[in-house]
Amino acid sequence: MSPSPLAIDTIYLEPAAGTLPRGQEILARFPQARRIPVASHWNIPELHGNAGSAEDWLRIKRSTLVLGVKKGLGLRPNGRSAHFIAPSSSNGCAMACAYCYVPRRKGYANPITLFANTGEIGRAITRHAARQGPLPAPDQIDEGAWVYDIGENGDLSVDALVCDSVRDLVALFRGLPNAKGSFATKFVNPDLLAYAPQGRTRIRFSLMPERVAKVVDVRTSPVPARIAAIDDFVRAGYEVHVNFSPVILYEGWEADWRDLFRSLDAGIGAPARAQFAAEIIFLTHNAGLHAVNLRWHPRAEEWLWRPDIQESKRSEGGQENLRYRSGWKGRWLDRFRRLLAEELPYCRVRYAF
Repeated sequence: MSPSPLAIDTIYLEPAAGTLPRGQEILARFPQARRIPVASHWNIPELHGNAGSAEDWLRIKRSTLVLGVKKGLGLRPNGRSAHFIAPSSSNGCAMACAYCYVPRRKGYANPITLFANTGEIGRAITRHAARQGPLPAPDQIDEGAWVYDIGENGDLSVDALVCDSVRDLVALFRGLPNAKGSFATKFVNPDLLAYAPQGRTRIRFSLMPERVAKVVDVRTSPVPARIAAIDDFVRAGYEVHVNFSPVILYEGWEADWRDLFRSLDAGIGAPARAQFAAEIIFLTHNAGLHAVNLRWHPRAEEWLWRPDIQESKRSEGGQENLRYRSGWKGRWLDRFRRLLAEELPYCRVRYAF
């Protein structure tokens, strides 16, 4: 198992969360932690303003937990990685990937926020799935089930170190005949192997060349450990896919990805290959995140900040982000896909962006 990224000594607590069984479970797991009442998990100035937190980023990620109540329980259509985005059981992460989009929305120093009303979240998913009926036809997302992304704003493999919310979600989808859960992870947590998903939860291990990951994937499991876990998770009953994400462009990127593909091919067995598929996601960066990274991790920006080959583009959420130039990105994506087809011909591409 990868070393735990958590050593919780401070919990910011919405009082209502502490009255719910899941909240009480989490508080009991960290009895010595200092508890600080807050009116809202969204408004904690010492965490959610970037002015004073950048230099203390990693300590906050490791030692701080926020416990709240999820207010919005709506489900959003997606159509890319999943059919729907489910209400999140968490927001934020104990890891500190330098390119992560979640902190841009919440003020950058964004440790794990866990929501105590996970029962309500599960019931919202169940009602929504019941309204959908069967998947009308196979599509790029799945052959026979509606897929719900249950980890859009965090890493559920780390959340599972803190409470049983992830176990409960896996059990929920085990009982939904027309639906699957799905989440991406960069952390190997073998506790999940005992959750008995019975093929109804898709876990997507995010991968990139190790020499880049050592710089930008801060506090995550090493890439070789993620590859080594794939067969174990397939045997445990998960549908296991990979995210090649983010694809970062630099001199020699194709050679590094070829090496990764060969390591992946050598590291998985026939059962994993038989159900294998991937998402390909090229890097999206952000000027605000770049400015904060320069204060705590400038080495990462040597890989991420390339205005010579990037252009500004407004996101669906209204933010001004940087993406690789549109005229060239398509060519680079084609090269990536050709390389993947050469090295891993059995790897179906579900989604590329």
